Amino acid sequence: MNNTRNFCIIAHIDHGKSTLADRMLQKTDTISDRDMREQILDSMDLEQERGITIKSHAIQMIYKLQGAEYFFNLIDTPGHVDFSYEVSRSIAACEGALLIIDSTQGIQAQTISNLYLAIEHDLEIIPILNKMDLPNAMPEVVEDQIIELIGCKREDIIHASGKTGEGVDAILERIVKDVPPPAGDPKAPLQALIFDSIFNTFRGVIAYFKVTNGTLRTRDKIKFFATDKEYEADEIGVLRMGMLPRDVLKAGDVGYLISGVKTAKEIKVGDTVTHVKGGCEKRIEGFQEVKPMVFAGVYPIDSDDYEDLRTAMEKLQLNDASLTFQPESSLALGFGFRCGFLGLLHMEIVQERLDREFDMNVITTVPNVEYLVHTKKGEDYTIYNPSGMPDSMAVDCIDEPYINAQIITRSDYIGSIMTLCLEKRGIMKNQTYLSTDRVELSFDLPLAEIVFDFYDKLKSISKGYASFDYHLIDLRPAKLVKLDILLNGEQVDALSSLIHFDNAQAFGRRMCEKLKELIPRQQFDVAIQAAVGAKIIARETVKAVRKDVTAKCYGGDITRKRKLLEKQKAGKKRMKQVGNVEVPQNAFLAVLKLD
Repeated sequence: MNNTRNFCIIAHIDHGKSTLADRMLQKTDTISDRDMREQILDSMDLEQERGITIKSHAIQMIYKLQGAEYFFNLIDTPGHVDFSYEVSRSIAACEGALLIIDSTQGIQAQTISNLYLAIEHDLEIIPILNKMDLPNAMPEVVEDQIIELIGCKREDIIHASGKTGEGVDAILERIVKDVPPPAGDPKAPLQALIFDSIFNTFRGVIAYFKVTNGTLRTRDKIKFFATDKEYEADEIGVLRMGMLPRDVLKAGDVGYLISGVKTAKEIKVGDTVTHVKGGCEKRIEGFQEVKPMVFAGVYPIDSDDYEDLRTAMEKLQLNDASLTFQPESSLALGFGFRCGFLGLLHMEIVQERLDREFDMNVITTVPNVEYLVHTKKGEDYTIYNPSGMPDSMAVDCIDEPYINAQIITRSDYIGSIMTLCLEKRGIMKNQTYLSTDRVELSFDLPLAEIVFDFYDKLKSISKGYASFDYHLIDLRPAKLVKLDILLNGEQVDALSSLIHFDNAQAFGRRMCEKLKELIPRQQFDVAIQAAVGAKIIARETVKAVRKDVTAKCYGGDITRKRKLLEKQKAGKKRMKQVGNVEVPQNAFLAVLKLD
């Protein structure tokens, strides 16, 4: 145990975590030069394409220093705010953290957020200045920011470069010196924390865990605390580039467990594993339950695929513990699921993964947040979906969730960022200058306003320099109305949304205009209307595709033409009564990108 070190890498998005992890894997000969590629730990196609880390990845390295062998268990974590739950789970399995900061950009909002998570868990922090090989690096300025943030000495900060490999030896030596070995008693009853899991078609559910106390051997009889189910440990081992079986894992080790679990529900991330006989009395505490921020309906395009979608969601939930879902039905879309996501990027990634990994084609409805509705009878309802809203006459008031947002940016962009936040009904709380040209702004904002396009707009007005982090604070009363979209008088509940009264008319008009472009022309006129209650606030019409029925009449009496036109008119009227308008999938997606 004295030669084991468990640590993770935390940083803001694009600060070079995965590249620096590559250099560490090469230095410790964990991977040969022949098998090496960029961001080797980002194994998903999506991660490679987008250049972001979506999943945290655990790997073991062996490092030799002064004749002694050290076992390093490294967990590379995502940097985007939508995947912060991955970071919190990784931190729970570690004793130390490498805090990586881009020397050209300085400290960003997500760096601070992840750092606080690490400090809460009492981890040893090693500050690293990355990208030192770039000509626009500002080491002195960024060092001052780090010293102010964590109160370390200037000589404690390691200068490194993921591209050239500079400073990697110093990092590895500091891990041995500063990160404490795991505490725990190998002779105590078994206590192991599951921090991640994946589904394998042939082996069932594979759980990744850290042994806190005790010893686990192959063929031991084990049980999971949350479900109280008993199993046999068929195979245990450590995580290298592949899985390496071992006979014994002791306190402080990080590894994987295959126990023949076939159903996804039986293993929960954050659960504790122990022996059936002589096991521990209580589970490992300090693991937070995930709190979804954004809710949207996910429906199969073909209603016969409902059960397949349920299976796909359960398997995906194993790999992405921050996804929550429950069944629901919609008049327009049939049976599906109401899913909770941590943000819009998370929602997009889940949709993409369902398509790629499970071949599930799905429709996603307009995202919403959780509202608390107070009725005049004194009853309270929590609603995630505008269709669950009680009649507007019965509603007394509606509370919506508010967040506290920290935005760190250059002082040149303060004006435009303030304008954006005030447009989104934000309340300015604080403004702090971190240095002469960097400022931290603190706003209270309604969560519903930042769900759609806030992050994209923030990035574009600050030319990519603003960083954004948020946490939920409370629920506050708001003047909200339900905006319905009607097609030929029929309500499309999947396009309904709850919106602030002041924005309803403009939003309804933009929605109608967008749908007019996207709904294909029919043989009859299609009326697209936006309504608040019984009041229509916007309307557009998709004109009918008209066949020229009088083309065959050359001259002759006008009554011949009129007779044909009347016959066509009657046919159109009958068609309009029985006709059905299909709303294409890109119409649902376009509503998210209205600007």
